[in-house]
Amino acid sequence: MPFKIPDVVTAGTLAHQEQPAIPAPGGLIIRPWSPDDAPAVYEAFQDPVLQHWHPREADSVDEARGWIDDWRKAWPEERDAHWAVADATTDEVVGRISLRHIMLGDGQAEVAYWTMPSARGRGIAPRALTALSDWAFDEAGFHRLELTHATANEASCRVALKSGFTPEGTKRSAALHADGWHDMHLHARIHGDGPHRATGS
Repeated sequence: MPFKIPDVVTAGTLAHQEQPAIPAPGGLIIRPWSPDDAPAVYEAFQDPVLQHWHPREADSVDEARGWIDDWRKAWPEERDAHWAVADATTDEVVGRISLRHIMLGDGQAEVAYWTMPSARGRGIAPRALTALSDWAFDEAGFHRLELTHATANEASCRVALKSGFTPEGTKRSAALHADGWHDMHLHARIHGDGPHRATGS
């Protein structure tokens, strides 16, 4: 029996093209990861602030390189899409941004991001998030992007709001971190949502 509703994004839409590099305001480029970025990823995961909100830790540059290898494989498999956020002039890695848990048929994915400690306070995360979201809606054809963060993670909440992600509620005791269970704020941006700002930290 055929489905009455067609897929929002057709299977193969991502796999049949090269993962793009996406320009972002303020001299940023959202580009595919390179194995050469492993030292930057390892450095990021030595940061106590990032570690507080992240379930993984990197014990070596080689381990970080293995993560990058998996991130690169995820694109043709259409399960996730991971990018480095870099300075467009120097190519220095200043952060990471991803589309996770991709469901092409439903036109949905979850966004996630972090910023290098040395790059915080420059508005990098909201600019990258806005640029990636615009690409996901206008170029790839997604309909809904979700974003969750621990209710105690006020910095991530500011990024979500500055990037046009509307708060939709709280998921109680929804994520287990090293210090226990956390309530999670749920935000979402829908294709066609109104104007948004991509400024601030």
